[in-house]
Amino acid sequence: MALWNNNIEIQFFKEALKSFATPEQLFYNLQSGYFAYIPKGFDVEGQTLQSRNSLIGQFTERWCQNLFEPIAQKLNLFAVNGVVCEELGLTRQTSADLAFCTTNEIHQKAENIKLLFEIKMSVVSNYEFEKTNKIKLIGDYTKHKGNPSLLRSDSMLKAIGKSINIRVSGIEATKIPIVVLGNSPITSSYVKKVDFLKQSGVIQGFWSLNPNPTDKEHITQSPKLGFRTISAEEQLLSLCEELIKTDMNYFSSMISKASLGKIISVASKESNDIAKAEKFLTLIRH
Repeated sequence: MALWNNNIEIQFFKEALKSFATPEQLFYNLQSGYFAYIPKGFDVEGQTLQSRNSLIGQFTERWCQNLFEPIAQKLNLFAVNGVVCEELGLTRQTSADLAFCTTNEIHQKAENIKLLFEIKMSVVSNYEFEKTNKIKLIGDYTKHKGNPSLLRSDSMLKAIGKSINIRVSGIEATKIPIVVLGNSPITSSYVKKVDFLKQSGVIQGFWSLNPNPTDKEHITQSPKLGFRTISAEEQLLSLCEELIKTDMNYFSSMISKASLGKIISVASKESNDIAKAEKFLTLIRH
């Protein structure tokens, strides 16, 4: 499969219309026509199109599963949508959008989940739905008033909040990498935040699966790679393989320097680096 592009967005609209979605559910109905987003320069206020959200959400989750399934297979895993795991706080209402698991089941034990994905993707460019039932590209995201995917502050905050909720669910969550998938750049106000989240271990990365969202200047990656734009499927395989095969452990605490010093002193007496790390993690969690 190709990475995200304008043809896939047109495919979404065509599939939705064939599945009995109306143009009014998918497009803004303006005096001059039907548009995916309100074009810049149009004096239209107060309209918010909510009906498209669930449709594009279902489409992007299926699309990501199809994209990642061959990668999961190469790692002897399954790419599963809607994973439920009570140990991680993932219920039917707050299930994982996509996960790499050792079994092909929705209900999972934490030990069987090897990688979690939170999907925050949407229609990125702008399109016009014409009377002939054709869908025409009319501009990239810089030409309309919408904030798609990772450009939306609320999407970023929801992804961060859900990831933190998983991280604090218990010790079972300390070994599972979490990645947020989008199909747009991020805003400059989130550059430091995504790098801090990656460095602190809360989220292992924000990845855009759209290599060409615009021909204008935009953020393609952050300095410490908390955000990066994926340019090839081979890159996805390499990144996923690294996350799964690296024996990582998340830990966090706020303790006095004196207490931290004692933990380091005790851990340093172990015989090798792995034993020192295991001792440190045990002590800091207690």
